[in-house]
This record gives sequence, structure tokens and C-alpha cells, in this order.
Amino acid sequence: MRFVIIGAGRVGLRTARVLREEDHDVTIIERDEAMIRRARTQSFTVIDGDGSREAVLEEAGVADADALGALTGDLNVNFTACMIAKHHGCRTVMRIDEAYREGIYRKYAEEVDEVIYPERLGAIGAKNALLGGTIRAIADIAQHLQIVELTITDEAPVNGYSISELQLPGDATVLAFGKEEQPLEIPSEDESLAVGDRLVVLADFDVLSEVRQLLVGESSSEAATAIDADTTTGGLN
Repeated sequence: MRFVIIGAGRVGLRTARVLREEDHDVTIIERDEAMIRRARTQSFTVIDGDGSREAVLEEAGVADADALGALTGDLNVNFTACMIAKHHGCRTVMRIDEAYREGIYRKYAEEVDEVIYPERLGAIGAKNALLGGTIRAIADIAQHLQIVELTITDEAPVNGYSISELQLPGDATVLAFGKEEQPLEIPSEDESLAVGDRLVVLADFDVLSEVRQLLVGESSSEAATAIDADTTTGGLN
């Protein structure tokens, strides 16, 4: 698959690396010279320019891309880029920071395919948002509480368990369950977990790594990377 990533800060560059490790084609847009050099040193194709300008996006190949990740620290750049990419038929994933209020989140969530908080989800979460993958952030309930939807994989330790046998950390609880391609419902204790099933979980940020390991099957290092604080400096980083 082909992806365009806007921003070569810690969020964007880590996301690009994760995608490349899975043999996806990634082009980065950045306008900070130091970050451009760093990304090119890591052998990424980098377009020097403003990711909110259509000509720059077209140079990066947005017309042929499967998805665009607007992962800068600038909300206006991210939103503009997503609107242009949407016009070209791309899946759009837009970064916003935790400082933004719920009303802002809802406003932009209606316009793009997915809104992410990379400070919470990290590079793995951003990658999964771009792919439409196994982990999806739904909402932040409080400073340390997040609702996420996770899809059971072959590697998940709980694959084959029933809901009653599922033992999540004490600071996490299942809110809803859905069989593959079926609507989400209130879970029954007798339901068994199979590949493709989805669980909506309310969890404290401190136990998200453990929840991800159980339900998605990530290794401890992958899960730790996924929730690493991928903070960036200001501007377009």
C-alpha cells in the first residue's frame, strides 16, 4: 500500500518506519530542513514543502495513495491536508493533541476517516489508523481513561476464550462486543472470542499496553512502543 505522511517529527517518522517495516511505500512531506535531512538519512522519500498545499500533496503522490496521515503538530495544516486528500479519494487520518476540547474533536471527526491522539496511541496506533487496522481509539473519557476498539488476531493470547474467561487488568473493562462484521452489542459471558471479533474496552492509560498484548497479541516491546509518548516540538513537527 502507498501512504503519504505529513510531518517528519517523532510521530510522523516513527509511523513511517513502522509502515516501511511492513513493506508499505511511504512518502513524507516536511518543510523543516533538519527534519528533512534526518528522514532522508533514514532513506525515506521526502518532499520539501507545506503539506497543506495541494501542489505539494500532488507531488507526493496523493492521487495514487491509499491513505494520508496528517501527523504534524499544527491542526490547521492537518485538517487542510485531509480535506485535499479526501478529494483525491484517500483514507484520511488526522492528528490532534490532547489540549483540544471534545467539541473540537467531534467537529473534525465528522470530516475525516479517523482522528487520533498520537501521544496516547503512538506510532503503532497511527499506523493502524492508516490501515484501518486492529486498534482504534474511540474517545478520551478523562485524563487517564480511554475507550478503544480492538480486533482479536491469530496472535492474541485470548483467542478462543469466552467473555467470562477473559481477565483484563483491574483498570480495564469490556463495554461492548461484536462478532466479525456484526454490530456491537452488550457482551454475553458465553460469547467466545475468535479472529476478527471486536471488543470495545474502557481502560486506564497505564494498563493499555497490557490490554493490547492480550487482545491483539502484540509483544511487550511493540505495545510499549505503541503507547510511547510520541510528543513533538511545535510547528510542523
